[in-house]
Amino acid sequence: MENSTSSNAQFLDSEFRYTLFPVFYGIVFVLGLGANSYALYVLRYLRDARAMNEVRIYMTNLTVADLLFVAALPFWISYYARGGDWIFGDPLCRITGSLFFINTYCSVLFLCVISINRFWAVTRPLQAAKSDHWRRGVCVSVAVWAGTLLATIPYLAAPGVQMDGNKSRCLEGYQNENTNKRAGVAATHFVIIGLFFVVFLVVMVCNVLIARVLLTQPLIKERSIVQNTSGGNSSKVRPSGTKRRALRMLCAVVTIFAVCFLPHHVVQGPWTLVVLGMADNWSQSTKQRLNDAHQVTIMLMGLNCMLDPVVYCFATSKFRQYVKGHFNMFKKGRACNTQTTTMTHISMANKN
Repeated sequence: MENSTSSNAQFLDSEFRYTLFPVFYGIVFVLGLGANSYALYVLRYLRDARAMNEVRIYMTNLTVADLLFVAALPFWISYYARGGDWIFGDPLCRITGSLFFINTYCSVLFLCVISINRFWAVTRPLQAAKSDHWRRGVCVSVAVWAGTLLATIPYLAAPGVQMDGNKSRCLEGYQNENTNKRAGVAATHFVIIGLFFVVFLVVMVCNVLIARVLLTQPLIKERSIVQNTSGGNSSKVRPSGTKRRALRMLCAVVTIFAVCFLPHHVVQGPWTLVVLGMADNWSQSTKQRLNDAHQVTIMLMGLNCMLDPVVYCFATSKFRQYVKGHFNMFKKGRACNTQTTTMTHISMANKN
C-alpha cells in the first residue's frame, strides 16, 4: 500500500479515491462483518457438532482473517474521508496496514489449500472419506499464519506515517527515501508478486483438474446412491447434485482470484517502479493511469471478505444445510407472524 515517487517529484495521487473508498469500504464493513460473523457462528456450531474436518478448519481461519480486515476498515474509511490524512498515530498505521496485508495473503493461501484439499477429495474420494485429517488442517493453518505474520514484520518494524506537506500519509508518500531503501521496497514487492503467481498457478491447476475429473465422470441420481463398502467403483460415479456444487465451488474460488487478487498483482509490478521513481522515461499520463488502476485493484481486494462465505456454501454440505435450515426457519417465522397478524385483524373485524 505504499504510494511514492522519486525524491524530487510530486506525490502521485488519485483524487477519486477520497470519494469512492469511504463509500465502498463502508459497504464492505457492513456486509463483511455480517457475513463473516454469521459464517463463524455456523462454523462454531459445526465444531460443536464434531463436524470440524480439515476444510472447515481452513474456512474458520479464512473467516478470522476476513474479520481482522473488517476490523481495520473504520480507520481506513476515516483516512480516505479526510483526504489521505492519518490522525491515529504511527502504531495504528502499522497495525491496520499489516491487517490489510494479512487478510490478502491469508486469503490467498487458505483458498489455495482449500483447492488442494478439494482436488484430493475429488481424485481420491475413498482415501479422503476414510481419513481424519484434523491434525493436518491445524498444522497447515499454523504454517499459513506463521508465514504471513513473518512476512508482516517489515510493515510493523518500519515507520508507517510519512509527512507529505501538511498531511500524514499512512504507508504511502515515500518520495524522499534514499535509493537503497527504494530498491529494497521494490525487491520485496516483486518477491511477493512472484510468490502470488506460484500460488495462483497451483490454484488454477487444481481447479482445472477437478473440473476435468467431474466432467468426465458419469452421473447418478442422489436417491439411487448405494454405499459401496468394498470401494470397487465408487469413484467412477458421482451424484449430480454433488457434482454441480463442486463445480460451483471451484468457479467461486477462481472468480475470487480473478476479480480480487489477480488484477492487483498484475498492476503491482509496473506501479511499484513508477511510484518509487524507477520509471523516469514513462510519461506522466502513463504513471497517472497506473496509479489510478492500482487504487481500483486495492478496492477490488476488499471484495474477497464478502465473497469468501460463498465458497463455504459450496465447499461443505453441512455448512450449506445449516444455512438453508436457518433460512427456512426465518421464512416460516415470517409466515407464522403474517398469518397471526391476518387472523387477529379478521377477529377484530368480526368483533366490530
